[in-house]
Amino acid sequence: MRELIARELSDTFVAVPFPVALLRIVAAVILAGLIGAEREWRRKPAGLRTHMLVSLAACLYVVVGRELVAGDFVGAPDGQMRVDPLHLIEAVTAGVAFLVAGIVITSGGRVLNVTTGASLWLAGAIGLACGAGEIPLAALATVVVLVVLTALTAVAHLPGAGTDD
Repeated sequence: MRELIARELSDTFVAVPFPVALLRIVAAVILAGLIGAEREWRRKPAGLRTHMLVSLAACLYVVVGRELVAGDFVGAPDGQMRVDPLHLIEAVTAGVAFLVAGIVITSGGRVLNVTTGASLWLAGAIGLACGAGEIPLAALATVVVLVVLTALTAVAHLPGAGTDD
């Protein structure tokens, strides 16, 4: 029994070595955490933890998808593994859309929390990018998101300008 457990634990991380997987997951959590911290600071309904968890989940989906392709997991009758990266992206998008649907509300004829919903969607994309090893791209997207959320907030609150949350 011990040998079986030892073999199970040692055969992991075929495609993405443990230190690389750790880097990708930590990057996903930190980058999305920056966005979540901004939302938390503005007292929006989805903040630090929510953004971090969405990004972590998205990252994990990609890393696990790569492991399934590289491992000996057989998913088709002919013995060929078929993992389509687009299906991973679709799964994350659908999951985040479910969360966002619960955050975006209508009150008094106004739609509220759309920006927070969009930032969660972006947290999912950042997690996907980190999981795929595109950490510089994820970092760039994080910087752009933070600029949009902070610098453009002043513009959105000018007299006559609408606000989306």
